[in-house]
Amino acid sequence: MIVPRHYKEIPQRYRLEGNRCKVCGKVFLPPRQICPCGSEDLEDYNLPWRGKILTFTVIRTPPTQFKYQKPYAVAVVELEGGGTIQCQVADTPLEEIEVGKDVEIVFRKIFTEGEAGIHCYGYKCRVV
Repeated sequence: MIVPRHYKEIPQRYRLEGNRCKVCGKVFLPPRQICPCGSEDLEDYNLPWRGKILTFTVIRTPPTQFKYQKPYAVAVVELEGGGTIQCQVADTPLEEIEVGKDVEIVFRKIFTEGEAGIHCYGYKCRVV
């Protein structure tokens, strides 16, 4: 399935743009319309490109589009300033990935799609 152009132009997909509740300060990525506190008063928020690994797993039997990347790690990262993301860990040997390690978010090719070989890009993280 080819990724439509409008999806590629969603700000939070490539620039880590989320939003933050003006009442309780909670940060969201992707942006939300209503905060769990009930407030609809949310402002745009650029998330930081650094964080810590909360948890991770190593994928040894991947889906077809990731078969040449195996084994690889996927982590849940808590960003500095709030918000969490799930992303693949890049540029880091598997044995160096640990809970609590500092990471930075990087922009990388995620996979190649379709017969035309269209590259799909997004964010990954690497241990710093």
